[in-house]
Amino acid sequence: MTDLPRHVDVHEEGPREGFQIEPGPIPTADKIKLIEALAETGLHHIQACSFVNTRLVPGWADAEAVVEGFKPKPGVDYTALWFNSNGLERALAYREKLTMTGSISLTASEGFTRKNLNRSHEENLAAMRKQTALHLSHGIAVKRIGVMAAFGCNYQGDISPEQVVKTLEDGMAIAAEAGAKIEFFSLADTMGWAIPPRIERVIGTVRAKWPEMRIGLHLHDTRGQAVANAHAALKMGIDQFDSTVGGLGGCPFAGQKGAAGNICTEELVLLCEEMGIETGVDLDALIEVGRMAEEIVGHVLPSELIHAGSLGAFRRVAAE
Repeated sequence: MTDLPRHVDVHEEGPREGFQIEPGPIPTADKIKLIEALAETGLHHIQACSFVNTRLVPGWADAEAVVEGFKPKPGVDYTALWFNSNGLERALAYREKLTMTGSISLTASEGFTRKNLNRSHEENLAAMRKQTALHLSHGIAVKRIGVMAAFGCNYQGDISPEQVVKTLEDGMAIAAEAGAKIEFFSLADTMGWAIPPRIERVIGTVRAKWPEMRIGLHLHDTRGQAVANAHAALKMGIDQFDSTVGGLGGCPFAGQKGAAGNICTEELVLLCEEMGIETGVDLDALIEVGRMAEEIVGHVLPSELIHAGSLGAFRRVAAE
């Protein structure tokens, strides 16, 4: 067992991931309100929007209006998602407001690559070579490799740790060709196949190959295992997680209608607090934002904590 991290970096993706899947339409003003409220909780990383095909993801047809509309808080990194040169060009118009970082985005499952991006694995590698070169030509550092479906896939079944390593090797080769230095791997349980032993096997196998590489996780709660998986990862020293307030979101291309989204930010923060790990996030304030998110989307969100309240709040009452 690795020592627990002292601090965990929480990357909030609720606005981007949540509003891409809601049937909506969600008013632009409400998206802005949520982004600004999240920034007041102590979070330092907020993925604000997607610059993607508006026909496929109509929930982010107003990406430009949202970025133009929110007031950035000093000390908070606001990021966006894009998949191609058109999306990048749209994002570049807001370079002064958004933190622009490049990523080599791959998938351990060819079945999901075809479903999500309409490409083969080899076609996606070619696309990532071009995108990496494009990022670097704009002065955008490429320090990250992300692997989707790293723990299993609804279209291809179980994904072995060795396949994850092979996918990362493909990404490292692209980076080496382009002269980019990779500092971070992000492993995504895109369709909720992970359980704690699988988390341990995949992280252990990746670490055996790259012992010094920082690893982060993107854990979906499709089968109710996200908090258990985060606990297993924390015990292995993992110190960065993507999450979504209230459990907003899901993956529209996962082939599982109504699947839960990413691990709930407030539940991740509670877990860290109870394990003595700092996040810098005000949990009670975050719970209130989760309740705001539920009001915005107009239906119950997966988070149990926004309904139950924090343990700290009950401890304070019990101490009176």
